[in-house]
Amino acid sequence: MTGRVLGLDFGQKRIGVAVSDPFGMMAMPLKFIPNNPGTMKALKALIVEYQIVTVVLGLPLNMKGEETPSSQKVRTFADRIKAGLGVEVMFQDERFSTQAVERELIAADMRREQRREVIDSQAAAFVLQGYIDKKRN
Repeated sequence: MTGRVLGLDFGQKRIGVAVSDPFGMMAMPLKFIPNNPGTMKALKALIVEYQIVTVVLGLPLNMKGEETPSSQKVRTFADRIKAGLGVEVMFQDERFSTQAVERELIAADMRREQRREVIDSQAAAFVLQGYIDKKRN
């Protein structure tokens, strides 16, 4: 893997954000960005700042591994990224990512208000780390 990768957990209100380290070995959560008219501008700033070559979007699938109505929203968002920001976009199965992160944060004794602030980006890091591990193997 050459260059840094940006991981995104798409949501109607917020987009969780994570970035790989320069060696493409580890995902690190960043602050979420609001999903609003300024989203593409915020993503462009991150792509420039971290010299991103690929964006990985969590793709919501059902229990059978099939796409859902939410999957189409993510694919539409991916098309906007490709057209507007000119970076490669890949998808990673995001089943159970938010639930896994929620359990970890509860186990760490984090209060609900605190979890709400970090869960989207922690989920993005979970998805990105899955992509990184898959690419490495």
